Amino acid sequence: MSSPQYPYAPHTPPPPPPSYVLPQPPESNLKLALAAGAIVASLALNGFLLFQVHDLKTETGHNQEIMQNEIDTIKENSTVMTAAQRKHVEDLREELENKSRQFNQAASQAKKEALTYTDEQRKALEAEQQATKAQLNSSIDTVKQSADSANAKVADVNNDVAGVKTDLSATKSDLSQTKSNLQRVAGDLGQTSGLVATNGSEIAELKRRGERDIVEFSLKKQKNMQKVSDISLRLEKTDPKKNKFTVVLVADDKTVEKKDRNINEPLQFYVSKSLYEVVVNTVGKDQITGYLSKPKYQNR
Repeated sequence: MSSPQYPYAPHTPPPPPPSYVLPQPPESNLKLALAAGAIVASLALNGFLLFQVHDLKTETGHNQEIMQNEIDTIKENSTVMTAAQRKHVEDLREELENKSRQFNQAASQAKKEALTYTDEQRKALEAEQQATKAQLNSSIDTVKQSADSANAKVADVNNDVAGVKTDLSATKSDLSQTKSNLQRVAGDLGQTSGLVATNGSEIAELKRRGERDIVEFSLKKQKNMQKVSDISLRLEKTDPKKNKFTVVLVADDKTVEKKDRNINEPLQFYVSKSLYEVVVNTVGKDQITGYLSKPKYQNR
């Protein structure tokens, strides 16, 4: 805003001189001078106010011009912004339409591919069903043939079962005979502790019964003692013709010689107050075989 300019008060021409002047007293001249001064001050103040009003009008007009320019600028910017927004909306609409067309095309292609895949799978399934049906028929024929063969084999098995029954009866008879052959024999100490086995079948029967622990052994003539369970044995000599033998046994820190004993004769001795028996079933040249019989639980 420009600085206000203050012009001089407008010049008023003095009144024409009277044709004649009446003499005035001194007090009247003073009043006239004061009145004239008041009039001049009033005129100066009115001039100043008029100038202020004029300057205010000028400034107001300038401000209105600035505001009008700003309004025009805002309108112009608003018009440009509206056009840009309209263009953006048009671009979005066009992009949406393109996306929609692409989606429809993709959906159509997917539907076409799905129908094609379904048709292919249907044909493949039908072919597989045909192959399965043919294979099933072939399998049924094979099963029928297998059944016929199985029936023939069943007949053979029945014959075999009859033979097995016969063999089982014979085995039972032999087992019964083995059981009957087992007998209680008094040992060389005069004790009768249990059944005495004379061969492998009878030894197996003794083990099956589980009345005593049975430990089989085979001894050859040698200088060293041989361990049999918790005792030791050494073969001294044999007489195969007479089925006699001599052994030395060590049990419970005691050494005992059993001289010229017979086969199937229980050789009895005590280990921790429990009765042990050694039975020799066969005698060969410098060799014997038999078993050790001892209680399952020792007496302490």
